[in-house]
Amino acid sequence: MWITPEEVLLANALWVSERANPFFILQRRKGHGKGGGITGLLVGTMDVVLDSSARVAPYRILHQTGDSQIFCSIACGSSRKEITEHWEWLETNLLQTLSIFDNNEDITTFVKGKISGIIAEENKSKAALEDEDSGKFREAELKMRKLFGMPGEEKLVNYYSCSYWKGRVPRQGWVYLSVNHLCFYSLLLGKEVTLVVQWTEVTRLEKNATLLFPESVRVSTRHTEHYFSMFLNVNDTFKLMEQLATIAMRQLLDNEGFAADHSLPKACKTLKNVSALKRDLDARAKNERYRALFRLTQDERLDGHTDCTLWTPFAKMHIVGQLFVSNNYICFCSREEDLCQLIIPLREVSIVEKADSSSVLPCPVSISTKNKMTFLFANLKDRDFLVQRISDFLQRTPESGHSGSPSPSTTPLSSSLPTPTGATGEPSQRRHYSPSLPTATQSLLRIYQKHAPEEHGPKATKEKMKEELWNIHFLEFGRGVCMYRTSKTRELVLNGIPESLRGELWLLFSGAQNEMDTHPGYYAERVEQAMGRCTLATEEIERDLHRSMPEHHAFQNEMGIAALRRVLTAYACRNPGIGYCQAMNIVTSVLLLYCTEEEAFWLLVALCERMLPDYYNTRVVGALVDQGVFEELTRACLPFLYEHMQELGVISTISLSWFLTLFLSVMPFDSAVLLVDCFFYEGIKVIFQVALAVLHANMDTLLDCNDEGEAMTILGRYLDNVVNKQTVSPPIPHLHALLTSGDEPPPQIDVFQLIKSSCEKFGSLRADVIEQMRFHQRLKVIQSLEDTAKRSVVRAIMTDSAFSIEELEELYVHFKAKHIISCYWGASTTAAERHDPSLPYLEQYRIDLGQFCQLFGALGTWLCGTHTATLAARLFRLLDMNRDGLINFKEFVTGLSGMYHGDMTEKLKLLYNLHLPPALCPEEAESALEATQFFTDDTPQGEEVKEAEDALGSGDAEEKKEVKDYKYYLRMWAMENEPKKETIKDLRRMNQEQFIELCKTLYNMFSEDPLEQELYHAIATVASLLLRIGEVGKKFTNNGANKPTDTINAQAPAPAAELLQPEKEEPNGESSSGQSLVCRALAEAQLETPPQQTSDEEVKDDTSVSSYSMLSTGSLQCEDIADDTVLIGCAGDQQRRGSILDGDWSITFEQVLASMLTEPPLVDYFEKKGDIQARMAICKMQRRVERQVSSSSDHELAQLST
Repeated sequence: MWITPEEVLLANALWVSERANPFFILQRRKGHGKGGGITGLLVGTMDVVLDSSARVAPYRILHQTGDSQIFCSIACGSSRKEITEHWEWLETNLLQTLSIFDNNEDITTFVKGKISGIIAEENKSKAALEDEDSGKFREAELKMRKLFGMPGEEKLVNYYSCSYWKGRVPRQGWVYLSVNHLCFYSLLLGKEVTLVVQWTEVTRLEKNATLLFPESVRVSTRHTEHYFSMFLNVNDTFKLMEQLATIAMRQLLDNEGFAADHSLPKACKTLKNVSALKRDLDARAKNERYRALFRLTQDERLDGHTDCTLWTPFAKMHIVGQLFVSNNYICFCSREEDLCQLIIPLREVSIVEKADSSSVLPCPVSISTKNKMTFLFANLKDRDFLVQRISDFLQRTPESGHSGSPSPSTTPLSSSLPTPTGATGEPSQRRHYSPSLPTATQSLLRIYQKHAPEEHGPKATKEKMKEELWNIHFLEFGRGVCMYRTSKTRELVLNGIPESLRGELWLLFSGAQNEMDTHPGYYAERVEQAMGRCTLATEEIERDLHRSMPEHHAFQNEMGIAALRRVLTAYACRNPGIGYCQAMNIVTSVLLLYCTEEEAFWLLVALCERMLPDYYNTRVVGALVDQGVFEELTRACLPFLYEHMQELGVISTISLSWFLTLFLSVMPFDSAVLLVDCFFYEGIKVIFQVALAVLHANMDTLLDCNDEGEAMTILGRYLDNVVNKQTVSPPIPHLHALLTSGDEPPPQIDVFQLIKSSCEKFGSLRADVIEQMRFHQRLKVIQSLEDTAKRSVVRAIMTDSAFSIEELEELYVHFKAKHIISCYWGASTTAAERHDPSLPYLEQYRIDLGQFCQLFGALGTWLCGTHTATLAARLFRLLDMNRDGLINFKEFVTGLSGMYHGDMTEKLKLLYNLHLPPALCPEEAESALEATQFFTDDTPQGEEVKEAEDALGSGDAEEKKEVKDYKYYLRMWAMENEPKKETIKDLRRMNQEQFIELCKTLYNMFSEDPLEQELYHAIATVASLLLRIGEVGKKFTNNGANKPTDTINAQAPAPAAELLQPEKEEPNGESSSGQSLVCRALAEAQLETPPQQTSDEEVKDDTSVSSYSMLSTGSLQCEDIADDTVLIGCAGDQQRRGSILDGDWSITFEQVLASMLTEPPLVDYFEKKGDIQARMAICKMQRRVERQVSSSSDHELAQLST
């Protein structure tokens, strides 16, 4: 590439001159290429350690004039081909011009100007495609692609200098973190170390500090561990590794690949070593923390944050914290945890203005809301800019508060759903949901308690006191979404939320209130869109409706059941990725007790998509992750109990239902609902605290347990007797198994005491620590699920395949890797769509034709040179039973198993079928006439006439079918579904053109075999024999069929006569016409591989010569072929399209098999067993080579061409 001219003082210090003329010098870097000695080794090592650009461009061109010692670099190149093109351009275009100049300074000025002009033209054409990355970073990305053979689609995120520990020896080099790979490269004194790890293969990623590996990062895969240390900033590197590994796990979990965010604001200046992708990932991490902290929706994007103070009127003091501004919210969080938190939706803001500054309130900003609340922020560093940004966001905020689009995790509203709306914006007609429904305006608990007699006992008084305390809190701290959330709020939540306020506060603390306010009418549309559909999710919902809190009277009638059905069905429609999962019905039924239908729907959205991520997908990954976190917390907080429980294997058994249902299924309802109160305010850490407290309270008895059942009985009995003595609701019988021992009743446990104990003993848990532990467990859980999927698939096909279990597992790894690579390198977007985690394991990964051809070329035994792709395509069509253009792993193994483990008959049967429809597609047919014959039924002509007469006749037969007994149809259906074992007699007959294609395939298969000559002689003999057999069979066919006319024979009687009388054309007797036919066809099979544009005369002149050159070493003498012999499959297109092919000629598979068995070389070839292990080892090596195929980098192409 041309580079901006720069002066070089020491031109020959580390470079070797290869070409020179009076004005230019072409040089190669020492240490690049062969040779170089100790100097080359040192230079190469120095280039790697110092990250020299010479690693990318080891060739350069310098400009010099006369005896000047100052040189000027004008071009560099990654390969000799690239730099030679530049050198030749200079010699062609500049040498003659430069010789005219008399002054050396003029020459230098002219050269610099010319090169600068070329660069300017190149930059002008690339201006639209130019990214924000600095030149240094683009150089590093180019280096990564060159070193590791990555295509242009693989984007580098960042790179760091570090040491890679290979054994006990550290290798200093550079680690490159791309979107899909972790790569390391080192070159020290000629010893090269290259490492490539896919993020999808990482099972553990942790940062640790030991005596041997100080400040190191350990990257573990299923088979090995890698240690990296000596980072300049290990924390920054590790955070980026975590993000990239998380993206990879998300891809394995639900096929959600990485997509760059192109709407990020432009950087103020181009950072030296920070890519646009790195900025993107940093912004994503900040957005995720921001959304998790304030329970905001997935589409909320943080614009910026700044330090400030907030004036709190309730405390009469300024609280130090941070102010966050996003596209829809202004949020504040105190520096001290739980001191104060504030969320101000921009839709509620009426005025934003700068207040007067003073020594007490420097640079204040006042924000007023529509409900007459005013918030005063001070100590703002850039107040003017902040006010301007908030004003810009306010202008974009719709006054009606309608957001207009749901969060990205949901499916978009159907634009083809034109519902008529009235003046209020509500649809005028609703079939399944309307505001007049009782559950649309009231909670189920309020509906069923409306007519209940009012209680005046101590419990009711206690409930009234709670309500009064909350009312006082609202007066002091505000009410609604703009309420100050302080430690006082937390205390009130821990003491229990009054039933009358529970729904309102759940909506507020979960963030569901904001999403509901910004999506008016969304729930009603979803209900109308979803109800009436019959899907797998709706079937599961119907099955579980009557199992949802059947002990509660609200769900013992159709009103509660119908409301629950609508909410669950609407959510399944909103999020098909989750659909419906067991335990969602239990949680949703509790939500409906305290909320209206729409409120319950948005609370369910908050639960499934934000507060309990991945809990309710098909594999309950989130619950399994938190189960692993709980085990880790148990080991840290209760080590002795953890060891004993691990021996019993009880932690993983008991805890799953605790997390999935938030203790609602294992604890009395009145007690569990208090835990839900705390959960909506503090998140998942409350569930961990209570679970640890339960284990701690039963530690002594659990340590005395001898088996899993006894431990589960103790814990079940304990949870069964956690009571809420302050509840005012009538007692609800708990249907959890009543587990008691002996006659002594178990003691009751006050739920408030349990919550208080959990906060005192385990209140040090922090949300960020839990998230870090979740990351480690997510890697482990998802990779464990992938291993489970692999074992399930292998077990499912083990009995139908001759491969061993180990071979099947290795094949599955290659098959899955091909699918995953296509997801992030494939040219099509369908690769990501064909992976559906909800499908059975066997159907989750499928590959298309292109990927199958690559695997066939790497793992197949029937390799035919350039004909391999054609054979692979035929096998793919044969395996693709449902004709959807995709095959699963079972179908893939079926094809390979026939090639590797079948006997001679099975292998020949497979090869025979590959040359019959549907494996042989119409495009491969060499004659239009034959193509039509290929794809017609094998029904004899007499039967076709009879069927036509029946069709043209009266409809009596059809009427008779209609009155047949249903038992007849059952018998017919059973016979159709009864598996029929295909025998060799059931195979279709092969016509002449298909037979020629088979001969071509066999010849190509044998071309690289050590016994090529013997095999070729054998197949030529067999082919000649089969041609004669087909001719003889045609005689009987013609004599047996009474046809009035035979157009084919009338048009072409000569070929049959010539084939039946070869002696007349071959007077020497050295070869029959059948042998000649096969010889020429096989010669053409070899000739067609390098297609060249030649004239008809050249084709005629070269046919026999080429045949001779290829076949003269065999037993057949192709030079004896007569000029007037009619050939089948020769190169002339007109000869193919004419009347050469014999439509009556055909052979059976039995004839092919019998003929093959007469030749020992063919028998030995097809009886030989293939070594799949060796092929898979080669395939592993090819996985690195194939990365270079789709490379779009000019430098890589130049490198590959040298």
